[in-house]
Amino acid sequence: MAQLFYCSIAKNKMKYLQLNDLEAYKTAFNLSNYVWDCVSKWDHFSKTTIGRQFTEAVDSVSANIAEGFGRFGKRDKINFYRYSFGSVKESLDWNEKAKIRKLLTNDEYDHIFQELDKLPLLINQLIKYTNLKLEK
Repeated sequence: MAQLFYCSIAKNKMKYLQLNDLEAYKTAFNLSNYVWDCVSKWDHFSKTTIGRQFTEAVDSVSANIAEGFGRFGKRDKINFYRYSFGSVKESLDWNEKAKIRKLLTNDEYDHIFQELDKLPLLINQLIKYTNLKLEK
């Protein structure tokens, strides 16, 4: 059973860790829906240029965490978690471009930036946890 994540809960019962238990995944998933809502209000040109790529980059963060979580081996899991880290950096770039091009309000930009800023630490914690809990 060394290949499965688990966490302890009350009364010494064991519960297998679920994807929705991961703070990195929940943060990324909620952010992707927030960005979708922002981009869906943009004009056609903005949506089909920066909007599409911004949405895909942000969507990729939670998608790669989910795919990594579903993998069996430690190396596979960590590879996908690292891909999600790269998508965070790409999303930061699109967020800056959307701000400069006046596609986001200051509040939208700030919220997206703050959530993206949290994710590297959360993803690194997930990588560390995976390294500690899995043998192979």
